[in-house]
Amino acid sequence: MAGKLTTHVLDTAKGIPAVNMKIELWFLTPQDDGRKLLKIVHTNQDGRIDAPLLSEGELEVGVYELIFEVGEYFTAQSIKTPQPHFLDRVPVRFGIADIHAHYHVPLLVSPWSYSTYRGS
Repeated sequence: MAGKLTTHVLDTAKGIPAVNMKIELWFLTPQDDGRKLLKIVHTNQDGRIDAPLLSEGELEVGVYELIFEVGEYFTAQSIKTPQPHFLDRVPVRFGIADIHAHYHVPLLVSPWSYSTYRGS
């Protein structure tokens, strides 16, 4: 099995995929509180990324963070939300222990709540 990292964003306020949401992928180095930006991507018409965020050979054991630009997304959807946004940049921090596994980190989000889990 080839290791990879993928994501998917669903807009639960409208019941549709979150199209064109900006997502940052970071690699964290806890020993020195460092952060390395790996990618900035946008979701497609299905709320997914066109290719894995990381594929076999790119995955490393360690801690990663996806930052979903939720506030920017809902502003573009013309959904009235207070300023500042209740949710703006939603970070999801997770660990990768097996570089040969598929890590799928979806986000279900509205302007007022979110949830995530490890999918497949």
